[in-house]
Amino acid sequence: MILILNRTYFPDGTNGKLECEGKFICNTIELPWKNNETKVSCIPEGKYFIRKRYSKKFQWHFEVLEVKNRSLILFHPANNALQELKGCIAPVTKLSGPGLGLMSRKAFVKLKELVYKALDSNESIELIIQS
Repeated sequence: MILILNRTYFPDGTNGKLECEGKFICNTIELPWKNNETKVSCIPEGKYFIRKRYSKKFQWHFEVLEVKNRSLILFHPANNALQELKGCIAPVTKLSGPGLGLMSRKAFVKLKELVYKALDSNESIELIIQS
């Protein structure tokens, strides 16, 4: 499965549209681009793979693998990139401003069902981030 994240960059945050095979899944919010600096920047554009991950804080979610000079880049719910993200990607149902969104948990559940179904059938998940 290939997920494509098309980004739009703003000084206060990064907004995106996540699609699979040409079908819209959800919007996304991220930190602004600040040269891939840890905890203050979104990650670079490129191709990545995704795997399941569990933590006490986020329960079952997923991780973006092999991000250059970064670790623990996750997909998890958040509605305000500057307040709630440290480089991760948050699915949102609706965008409400640069790096801001609404109903993140709802969008996350929808995305997680799609991704986990593919992973459970041993499909690899490729994430292509572009602008």
